Amino acid sequence: MRTIHLSDIRKSVITLVLCAGVLPFINSASAHARGEANIESAVVPEVAEKKSTAEWLWEDYMQPVGLTYNARANLNASYLWRGQYSGGPNIQASANVGYGGAYFDMWWNVGTYDWRFESFQPEVDFSLGFSRYGLNVYLLYVYHFDRAFFDFSNALGLGNRLELNVRWTLSNKIPLTIHWGTRVAAADGYYKDTTENSLTRAWSSYFEISYAHTFPYDICLSGGIGMTPWKGCYSETGFGVVNIDLRLRKDWSLSKRCGLMLQGQLCINPSLLAEDPSSAKWQPFMPAGQSINANLSLGVYLK
Repeated sequence: MRTIHLSDIRKSVITLVLCAGVLPFINSASAHARGEANIESAVVPEVAEKKSTAEWLWEDYMQPVGLTYNARANLNASYLWRGQYSGGPNIQASANVGYGGAYFDMWWNVGTYDWRFESFQPEVDFSLGFSRYGLNVYLLYVYHFDRAFFDFSNALGLGNRLELNVRWTLSNKIPLTIHWGTRVAAADGYYKDTTENSLTRAWSSYFEISYAHTFPYDICLSGGIGMTPWKGCYSETGFGVVNIDLRLRKDWSLSKRCGLMLQGQLCINPSLLAEDPSSAKWQPFMPAGQSINANLSLGVYLK
């Protein structure tokens, strides 16, 4: 029978103390190696908040890298664009294909000028751009069918036009959007005097700030304020607020890829209204001079 000496007890106690003190460090090192660092409870809130913010910024701006596509078609009571009346009842459709942020978009409009249904003004818009992390830069070419397709000559009226646009959305969680568009070629300008040779390019530009809020049951309320910084196709006098836009939209999901939407829109042109208060009156047979317009849209989309 073995005799237990005091020295053996002392060695056992020292060994137990060493194990109790060293094991947490070994476990901590192992956790760090696996990416599971053990953090003191006193600093957990601060570290967790930083991690959550980093994930929010990264995941919120993630874009599909592979092939993307979507399409939609709408039936509209009016064609309203940047505070301007651009046509009466119409059918509008679009198709978009992209890869890794680069995309090509085609948009069609077939409709009447007013409620007489006497004249139609078909239009096709082509957009080529790149969208990533909330920033969207694109060239927009508007073709109005009243000129040759590659006619970029400067003229007034419904001629072709080419625009450079930059749009930035803060995030999906805070959908505040800033948009700037400048007409760089084709139909744009104003006459300095009464002679035909006095047509001057205006570089007509449009600046808009908008925000959208989504409510339960897929109901979205959005609004925007649009301005033009100088004299051009949006204003004949110079700087002005040319668009206050308010939209209420309801979506219904028909499947994972298909949906139906109903949208009401109110559009006010404050600059035009200030110049001519009588422009607030509804004129169904001459609506181009109206400062207050409305639209009702019913559409189906593939996402």
